[in-house]
Amino acid sequence: MTAPAPVSPAAPLTLRRVRLGAGGPLCDVRTGGGRVTEIRPSPGAPGGGPCVDLDGRTLLPGLWDGHVHIVRWAVARRRLDLAGLGSARAAASAAGARAATLPPGETLAGYGFRDGLWPDAPHKDLLDALVPDRPVLLVGADLHSAWANSPALALLGLGDHPTGLLRERESFHATARLASVPTETADAWVRDACAAAARLGVTGILDFEHADNITDWTRRTAGAPGPLPVRVSAAVYPAHLDAAVGRGLRTGVVPPDVAGGLLTTGPLKLITDGSLNTRTALCHDPYPDSTGLPHPYGIAEMTPEEVTGLMRRAAAHGIEPAVHAIGDRANELALDAFASVRCRGRIEHGQLLRPEDIARFAALGVTVGVQPTHAVDDRDVADLHWRGRTHRAFAYADLLAAGARLELGSDAPVAPLDPWLSLANAVTRTDDRRPSWHPEQRLSVAQALAASARGRTSVRVGDPADLVIVDTDPLTADDATLRRMPVHGTLLAGRWTHRVG
Repeated sequence: MTAPAPVSPAAPLTLRRVRLGAGGPLCDVRTGGGRVTEIRPSPGAPGGGPCVDLDGRTLLPGLWDGHVHIVRWAVARRRLDLAGLGSARAAASAAGARAATLPPGETLAGYGFRDGLWPDAPHKDLLDALVPDRPVLLVGADLHSAWANSPALALLGLGDHPTGLLRERESFHATARLASVPTETADAWVRDACAAAARLGVTGILDFEHADNITDWTRRTAGAPGPLPVRVSAAVYPAHLDAAVGRGLRTGVVPPDVAGGLLTTGPLKLITDGSLNTRTALCHDPYPDSTGLPHPYGIAEMTPEEVTGLMRRAAAHGIEPAVHAIGDRANELALDAFASVRCRGRIEHGQLLRPEDIARFAALGVTVGVQPTHAVDDRDVADLHWRGRTHRAFAYADLLAAGARLELGSDAPVAPLDPWLSLANAVTRTDDRRPSWHPEQRLSVAQALAASARGRTSVRVGDPADLVIVDTDPLTADDATLRRMPVHGTLLAGRWTHRVG
């Protein structure tokens, strides 16, 4: 793991009477210059600088969200929420109700529908009947599909589209064209979303927004009224790889001419298949009832040669790859590419794995970026479309047992940017009254905390002072408390980014 980049020194601060980690002893912790400088049993000597009595609360390493699409999340927080709606007709009705509140002609954008189990199919006619006079674009929860009405299709040059349900690249284009907002607005919303994340104990995000992320975050850093409220690792996409190489960017290193030390270059993002809900994740076995599907095994978005070539070029210049792979065939191909190139990096999602591939993650030094909320949100869809294979889906415990490194994330806006929801869903494998789904793949709270903090299991002298203070020890919290963990304060490099009171 790359050490956090240095930031402008923060004033010394002493945190008195804190529990040092989940289940830890009562200590005084001193920070200075952005790092933890001293830990001693409480009560210790006061020391210089401010002193805060935390009354026995628990001190943890700061949390990361290891997979965010930050602009989409920032926008989705302010759009029509379609999560939980049980049919296409219900989603169209929600769009009709929202349209009645908007100024004439304004595009209506919504996020979060899941049509994998709907009794009816999304169709432009349903939207046209309720919203005929303005463009409507509803984006699927997994970001791999979008549903448009006729006015929206006309704007996209797709007026003759038979259904209005767009998948994969068509949906990505439609979302960028119709669900975007002006740059100044987006930047303000992004900063607000990052501040909200800090209130949940988040000290860093890995941003996979499909954009020129280094340029965008450099602008946000330069134009911000103060330091960013979180560290940002900004992914590079293939369209921007040559520019990144030309600038000498390297994964984990602050880009040249970027002040503050909170922005680092992230990995090269490669997308090799689709998603489960759209039945485009690339699998060894065909999807059940796949008659009529154009791709019964899912979609290969890149050839193995394309994946290997891009990985080799990036790795030769110090940029690690991060490969989106959901189906078991896609994960096998991604692991084959890592074995060929012999570089470190990540596989994002890793949702369905062959048993023989699980051990390869540790052997190849490949981190698995996983999103536990997907496991509970998609359990019914997985039972339907991956029938007979779900014992090897979202196989977090098996991956850890094989020595793999896990990092938890949300994939926001696919799921909320909330590390406690991710953590609780990894621990319980359910978010309703039903029993755990494949409980053999549950993580312990300690394991989930480590995977939420980039492997940091405790607070130690010399660590970056990226810290979170919670009112309840996670090791003893019940499920409801864990999901809504009361966060008393968050420190980034020794500066408060959130503090109750």
